Amino acid sequence: MALAQAHKFGILVGVGPAPGINSVIGAATIRARLQGAEVLGIRDGFAGIMRGSIEGAAALDIDAVSRIHFLGGSVIGTSRANPTQSAASLDLAVNTLLNAGITRLITIGGDDTAYSAMKIAQRAGDALHVAHVPKTIDNDLALPPHIDTFGFQTARHVGFELVKNLMVDARSAGRWYLVVAMGRKAGHLALGIAKAAGATLSVIPEEFPDGKTTLAIIADILSGAIIKRAAEGQRDGVAVLAEGLAECVPQAELEQLGAMERDPHGHIRIAEVELGRGIKKQVEARLAALGVQTTLVSKDIGYELRCADPIPFDMEYTRDLGYCAAKFLLEGGSNAMITLQGGQFVALPFASLLDPATGRTRVRTVDIRSTRYAIARRYMVRLRRDDFDNSVKLAALARAANMSASQFAARFGYVVEYEPPPLTLFGTP
Repeated sequence: MALAQAHKFGILVGVGPAPGINSVIGAATIRARLQGAEVLGIRDGFAGIMRGSIEGAAALDIDAVSRIHFLGGSVIGTSRANPTQSAASLDLAVNTLLNAGITRLITIGGDDTAYSAMKIAQRAGDALHVAHVPKTIDNDLALPPHIDTFGFQTARHVGFELVKNLMVDARSAGRWYLVVAMGRKAGHLALGIAKAAGATLSVIPEEFPDGKTTLAIIADILSGAIIKRAAEGQRDGVAVLAEGLAECVPQAELEQLGAMERDPHGHIRIAEVELGRGIKKQVEARLAALGVQTTLVSKDIGYELRCADPIPFDMEYTRDLGYCAAKFLLEGGSNAMITLQGGQFVALPFASLLDPATGRTRVRTVDIRSTRYAIARRYMVRLRRDDFDNSVKLAALARAANMSASQFAARFGYVVEYEPPPLTLFGTP
């Protein structure tokens, strides 16, 4: 019997869905089955195996998976269950896999699932080879800057369509939308959607020093943008906010917006916080106090994005990743995250993904010093330093806010304190 025929694959998906999961499952299954290996789809991520159960797992074959790459969601489900919460849970997960005869494990997920995969591999040793396929619409896994996590491009595409429609509605009705997009630790998705659609502005965690801010500062940034648009004769706009802003503000402020719940990985359940509504109320109060009339609507987008059918980019990308994951394990590889870089397979060892300060998987954030971000800021309609340096601009802003120039500068001048320096190409701003 060939080496590959002696192996049994397990495939599981952790945490939230992302477009392209089924493409990975399908491609990995086909590659392993062609080599003669068995493949077991483990239902609902780590939830069952960390309790000692593999009930619901099903054998996967080529006929069953050959067309699932067109579909969003996960045909084998997913969950936020965390096997690293205790040594007992981790041991149960490993023993359950081994008792089922699984010697090769493919995990599909984000940074939390990658960390769990690493711990599973460490605990199992040579008895279980593990490969992780990076997925998240947040695009925040510790890959090289030019490599997207799968699902991001599809989520941005769907988010772009939604924001584009909201922009038309905003202009037609003369209103503002505050759109909260997924992105727990990083603003890649909010920025990507806003920049592609040409939204009025986006606000992301990375623009604040040490990732710390307050609801009042966010509300003042948005109020300033609304006033600036009004000074330009426009009553409408769309601001795209990263949901990770919720983790930047003090917990006491968040508790005022809703019940504080946490998932098994210790993260705040941001969907329960109602960040958009909380910010909307603060902006409305500020504008009302100034006598500035506008209509604000908060809108969350996220669940609409993460289970969308993948666009062709993500379908091709994820099929390649799934193929490489299976082949990597068939050839004896283990303990690595599967990537494609410049069209070439690159395995990133789990150890290279860790943040030495926290011992957890590193998170990739938006580089606010990059040309890409500098261009995004230049296109945004929001208060800038040169608005306060130019007396004509400042006077127009003050009139729109029913204030004197000195009052406006004193009230809103601080929001440009952390504005990045102007972009220079060949030394010319």
